[in-house]
Amino acid sequence: MTEYPTSIGTSDAESITLLGHDLASEMMGKVSFGELAFWLAALRRPSAAELSVFEAVLVALADHGFTPSAIAARLTLTGAPESLQGALAAGLLGGGSRYLGVTEDCGKFLAAALAAHEGPLPTDEADWDELAARAITAQKAAGRLVPGLGHPIHKHGDPRTPVMFRIATDAGLLGPHLQLFAAIGRVHPPILGRTLPLNGAGVCGAALADLGFPPDLLRGFALLARTAGLLGHLAEEMRSPVGESIYRQTDESVRYVPPEG
Repeated sequence: MTEYPTSIGTSDAESITLLGHDLASEMMGKVSFGELAFWLAALRRPSAAELSVFEAVLVALADHGFTPSAIAARLTLTGAPESLQGALAAGLLGGGSRYLGVTEDCGKFLAAALAAHEGPLPTDEADWDELAARAITAQKAAGRLVPGLGHPIHKHGDPRTPVMFRIATDAGLLGPHLQLFAAIGRVHPPILGRTLPLNGAGVCGAALADLGFPPDLLRGFALLARTAGLLGHLAEEMRSPVGESIYRQTDESVRYVPPEG
């Protein structure tokens, strides 16, 4: 008989076991959702310091107003009010290189730069700046943007970024990814020819990477956080709908241009 091993959970007629513990008697009312999410992904229980950083990331990424993901979710609910799951999914499907995916992209960029560095990691700001300059220069030469730099709204500074650095520092978890990200903020202007803010999605990716999560998993945490925000938008849409108005305004603004030929 084929076996499918898992360390996540199992159940029988009398009990549910999750991560080696009885769900009903050992976890419900004793483990927060953020702690459980960390535990499920890492297969280890976070320390109090790790949990403070992790839950700050989830809060930072939960919502950013009427973003494309929120609009997509609301409009899907307008067209299919019976499909809450479809509306949530619609909002999550756009998590890519411009929205939500930056958390993963930044984590991958920082991890690659650290992996390419030969010798021990820097111990002072000047050496971190040198490593950051090399990474930015290589990214620019390849014609690629530097993930985590810039924001369409917060042109002069993302308010989440300094708070995330402070929380990680206070928790004793200001690791190499966050230190490299800070250096990128310091050295990029003369290399790129302009000054851009370190955005919240990027600093969250750096913080998650410093918690030990693999870069390929980081987008999942951004989507987990945004699910809460989208559920809030959909609850508001049910109470005070705007989807139909968004659709009508868009439809009335369309200018048809006949194809040439």
